Amino acid sequence: MYETIIIGGGPAAVAAGVYAARKKVKTALFANQIGGQSVVSDGIENWIGEPLISGPALAIKLKKHLEAQKENIDLFIGKNVDHVEKNDDGTFNVIVGDEVYSTKTVIVCSGGRHRRMEVPGEAEFEGKGVAFCATCDAPFFRGKDVAVVGGGNSGLEAVVDLLAYANKIYLVARKANKEELRGDPVTQEKVFASDKVEVIFGSDAVEVLGDKMVTGLRYKNILTEEVGEISVQGIFVEIGSVPNSEIIGNIVQKDAWNNIIVDTRTQATSCPGIFAAGDVTDTPYRQNNIAVGDAIKALLSAYDHVKKN
Repeated sequence: MYETIIIGGGPAAVAAGVYAARKKVKTALFANQIGGQSVVSDGIENWIGEPLISGPALAIKLKKHLEAQKENIDLFIGKNVDHVEKNDDGTFNVIVGDEVYSTKTVIVCSGGRHRRMEVPGEAEFEGKGVAFCATCDAPFFRGKDVAVVGGGNSGLEAVVDLLAYANKIYLVARKANKEELRGDPVTQEKVFASDKVEVIFGSDAVEVLGDKMVTGLRYKNILTEEVGEISVQGIFVEIGSVPNSEIIGNIVQKDAWNNIIVDTRTQATSCPGIFAAGDVTDTPYRQNNIAVGDAIKALLSAYDHVKKN
């Protein structure tokens, strides 16, 4: 019987793991890999204490910090949690394949995954011009015309990643004008300073065009419903993420988008003994630094829960 089991491998999970080990809470951590979504980022400039660090470099540091605590925490890296079950006595079973791990509390830091456009041609041409990671795949589009779908931080950062490679970059944004874009002002400045970039405001992607590979993107203006097409060889989908909250099932309350609802004071969910932090929750701010702080709150709250029960 563990006192807590942490699910996830991003900054939030690692922070919870480090604090659990230092508190000598009997803990297990399950993760496919260490690093989280940021592992694909070429340059992270807002991780406190690091003016500039790559995603892979950050992942290495996170893993080293976690492994330094391995005498006080059981690490199961490369093992994915299938689901969590609640027992009648208030404890929980964490199911990993054919194995069952019992615990008094659970901290869900499972993050999110790339949201799909769900339009014709997207699935058909995934890996054939449709991509979800500009940092990973930008070099493959050297000298080509590409489209980036999404006007938030991830979309703008994708454009910046592509500037060194692509010949022309179309940014398809749902917002009606530059002033409404949600991305960081510093990143926006980099995007709009380049004559390679053309922004298609107030529009949604409606179809990926292609033969054996992507040849274009069809989009529709939200207000006028006018349909347009651009000729591109690559499409980068950057429209946010979907929470990896399926593993917790209906044990906890979720919002309309399946984000786990938490008490921001304690990171407690609607189910006593289950806590959550990071992109899997209903936090309005999807930031590594915030996820780390919330995960520490979750661990300390789990620690208090174990001591009281």
